[in-house]
Amino acid sequence: MSALAHEAPYDPGFDEGLWQTWKAMDLPEGYRAEIIEGSIEVSPTGRRRHTVLVHRLRWLLDAHLADSGFRVFNGGNVIRGRKVCIPDLFVGPEDLDEIPDEEGLGVDATRVPLVAEIVSPGKDAHRRDHIRKQRWYALAGIPVSVVIDDFDDEGTVTVFSGPDPEKGTYATKTTVSYGTTVAIPDGPAKGLEITETLTRP
Repeated sequence: MSALAHEAPYDPGFDEGLWQTWKAMDLPEGYRAEIIEGSIEVSPTGRRRHTVLVHRLRWLLDAHLADSGFRVFNGGNVIRGRKVCIPDLFVGPEDLDEIPDEEGLGVDATRVPLVAEIVSPGKDAHRRDHIRKQRWYALAGIPVSVVIDDFDDEGTVTVFSGPDPEKGTYATKTTVSYGTTVAIPDGPAKGLEITETLTRP
């Protein structure tokens, strides 16, 4: 299988080297490292508004997922092969020991039904959350990805669904402005509506 245009050609030695480097990293508190498209990306944790939106979404998801067997997690490694992303939130089974990655460093991305990102300010943060990480999640086959972005015009919510792991794309991308309701289309969070209650200042 040929590599996608945006990914480095598959090189098991290079991927393993990145993986071992990532595992050995000792970051200062408040930073996280991910392996995205052939490089290790280090970013700081979010500002106050970022934390507010993460927790509003978490509470909304928690209420929707009650008695479903699924829960919401944050700050965890979602792993695909020798690559890792740390979404702001992800949905998984109540007991994450059901979906470990092979080294026990995180969870198997192919078993995660939903991820969510809250975009930080800056062009690089926008590209990371809207483009690079969406390719990563589509390649992993994660059914639904949500991006909440205070810095896109007056604020937008984007829901990606229908991943194509061969192409690294999602079949459906729905973007709405703050104040317009959008619903989660698939998975355990299906039917959950993201409204102005979540995105309000």
